[in-house]
Amino acid sequence: MSRPTIRHLALYARDPKALAQFYCEHFGMDLILADPEGNHFLGDGYLTLALLKLQMAGEAPVGMNHFGFHVPDAARTCSGLSAAGIEQPALRASKRPFAEYRAIDLEGNWFDLSEHGYGIEV
Repeated sequence: MSRPTIRHLALYARDPKALAQFYCEHFGMDLILADPEGNHFLGDGYLTLALLKLQMAGEAPVGMNHFGFHVPDAARTCSGLSAAGIEQPALRASKRPFAEYRAIDLEGNWFDLSEHGYGIEV
């Protein structure tokens, strides 16, 4: 990998299971993981689509939540972002296997950083 690549998109969904079935049936995506919290992770051979269970008590709307980069060196990427004046990326609080760090860009968009990848290797 010579440069960071966008490898996942995450959507909040009211019914991740039904939405996963929709994407699998109509777009040929494969189910990678369905976790105990009700989140479903799909793949198309390159991109991972994370369908996250919307918590009605939360403040996040249904739809786009964040995207994620697969990077060759997470520590170097985090240092570079911090040196450029971006808030220091933080270790992800969740145990999800697809991202180690969460960061926020200049416009307030959330993105993840993963050195180990998103469950699909090209």
